[in-house]
Amino acid sequence: MGTVLAVLSQKTEKTTRTGKPYLELSFADVAASITIKVWDNAAWHPACAAAQVARCYAVTANWSVGNYGIEAAELDLREATPDEEAALMAGGSELRDKQQRDWESIAALVDSMTDPRLRELCREALTRYGARFRRSAAARGYHHARRGGLVEHVAGVMRCGDALCRAYPELNRDLVLAGCFFHDIGKLWENCYNEGELVMPYSLHGELLGHIPLGIELVNRLWGKISTLHRSEWEQLEPPAEQVRLHLLHLIAAHHGELQFGSPVVPKTPEALAVHYADNIDAKFEMFRDAYTTQPELADGIHQRRAPLPGNEVAPLPPCFSADGAAAPQL
Repeated sequence: MGTVLAVLSQKTEKTTRTGKPYLELSFADVAASITIKVWDNAAWHPACAAAQVARCYAVTANWSVGNYGIEAAELDLREATPDEEAALMAGGSELRDKQQRDWESIAALVDSMTDPRLRELCREALTRYGARFRRSAAARGYHHARRGGLVEHVAGVMRCGDALCRAYPELNRDLVLAGCFFHDIGKLWENCYNEGELVMPYSLHGELLGHIPLGIELVNRLWGKISTLHRSEWEQLEPPAEQVRLHLLHLIAAHHGELQFGSPVVPKTPEALAVHYADNIDAKFEMFRDAYTTQPELADGIHQRRAPLPGNEVAPLPPCFSADGAAAPQL
């Protein structure tokens, strides 16, 4: 038996294809979310049916990973105490520390930019929207789908973009870093948690526009404000500010890579391609990490496919060590 503290984020009554009714419950904490099925003949079904969405609960069960994900048997549900609720909202120290390091990594990479236009644009976004940024998720399900997940994702994408610029020095590093920074900035309105809550709400802005148009609009607004303050300085810089703005907007618009995946335009510059792949790599690596911990093993080291990854996930090859446990000597 094990107990987890979590918020009931969703409760849905469903039926199987054969007409058997069940409840589908989704629970979330600051790090992750799980979804379980509760059949109508289970002894704990009445308690689950009475549970209220957005309330904090202590959930005790025999937990296992089955063919359909996380399973809970002998489940007991009670409302969390005030102290338990406070601990739940604070989250674990490991995740808090990681997100703080990632936040500092973002700020350091922004400060390292040499183009004052892009650097000041990113700094203005951090100053104006920092609190909202740190409450937002990178997605609702596929990757970094947790409070603060956007900070983790953007930091990873920026580090990847920075590494690509070292490997391919012909890339405009400032533009790549700014594109990595702003590529998902629209999710501050599409995937943002309210203060003190762990259930991600939906918004009209997110539903009617989506994060790419929202990101383009945000950057245009910030650019207008910053450029007005620094017009005389920017007029002395090359390439012209208008070209810089357009190239940055293209990186936001094209970061999904293909029209079928939601981008209104495909990548048409090397920097746009770099941002697209940096984004894709960081998202996919997070999906692999999740698959290794949540997907059932089909055989030793082989986990059942975790959508949208293309196939079953195989455990990675560990680094080389000698028989005594020491790292293998370098050639």
